[in-house]
Amino acid sequence: MKARSRLAALAAVLTATAAAGLAAPGQASADQPFIGPFHTISTVASTVPANGDVNPYGTVVIKHDEGDLHKGSVLVSNFNNSANLQGTGTTLVQIAPDGTATQFAQIDPNHLPGECPGGVGLTTALSVLPGGWVVVGSLPTTDGSSGTASAGCLLVLDKHGQVRETLAGDGINGPWDMTSVSHGDRTELFVTNVLNGTQGGGGNEVDQGTVLRISLLRGPGDEPPQRVASTVIGSGFGEKTDPAALVIGPTGLGINHDGTLYVADTLGNRITEIRDAEHRHDSAGTGRVVSSGGDLNGPLGLALTPCGTILTVNSMDGYLVETAPHGEQLAKVQLDSSGMPPGAGALFGLAVDGESGVYFVDDAGNSLELLH
Repeated sequence: MKARSRLAALAAVLTATAAAGLAAPGQASADQPFIGPFHTISTVASTVPANGDVNPYGTVVIKHDEGDLHKGSVLVSNFNNSANLQGTGTTLVQIAPDGTATQFAQIDPNHLPGECPGGVGLTTALSVLPGGWVVVGSLPTTDGSSGTASAGCLLVLDKHGQVRETLAGDGINGPWDMTSVSHGDRTELFVTNVLNGTQGGGGNEVDQGTVLRISLLRGPGDEPPQRVASTVIGSGFGEKTDPAALVIGPTGLGINHDGTLYVADTLGNRITEIRDAEHRHDSAGTGRVVSSGGDLNGPLGLALTPCGTILTVNSMDGYLVETAPHGEQLAKVQLDSSGMPPGAGALFGLAVDGESGVYFVDDAGNSLELLH
């Protein structure tokens, strides 16, 4: 989404929701915010590669050295091309903690190993799996408008940045964000989908957004992981297309140690949870509401901290909000203050780097930043 063109669209949709929402602050708590000690925001590097792609979306910290992936570096996906057309970005950039930026991959939509309806436009859906397999979502357009948005796919790249496989269909329809968990040879991908009925809605909200669990098994040798099952575990989330914002719907995902999946429900202005996400065989609907309203203001990206709290970034005011699993909103800090109103439409992906800080992409400046 274009950082500044998002503003009018999101403002009209979300301001009323935020005003009407009721906070779920809980009782006074001894919980200490993870972000409490962090008071500095530093620019790590530009996310713009040689081809000029802009609008960084997906953000993930690399945990292990694998091929061309380096432990401690951050992988970022770009959604727009150099002409700032949404749904046309094709690059993944790797940024080291010292700010050194290299292009990990540039994906040619005309030379893919499998189906990807509509082509390539890389979204916030980004994960790195064991063995250095990178999975990134594509919600492509032909001209940057919602009218030409297509179902897309998940692209599976090897540790050298080569696309080896595509995952399409079976519930994949506008993959918008993603998280994953791996046990042995098996990985569960959790993907939000935002194109279910949205284009037919003519710009009106439709409650058809989904969370899809895709089960993968590690392939033999150097073969990519194979999809063995797809299950809708969340459904009924609000979503809508928009000529400025392209699409608005369920975005950030994070899964904790007990298998509870947290969802940033952007249009609902809330965080919900889906329990037993790794094993359930049916949809939990939109799940249980963890927190709504209050300091939340159209939450987009979501990440979990080492202490189990939930971080979300607001689409409407540039704030990062920390919420306890029981619903109390513990703290907030403004990450972006540019624009009118400040921070609107600038924040998407974020990733926690151990105990030392929070990485986030700033669409307004096309940069990777660190809160520390």
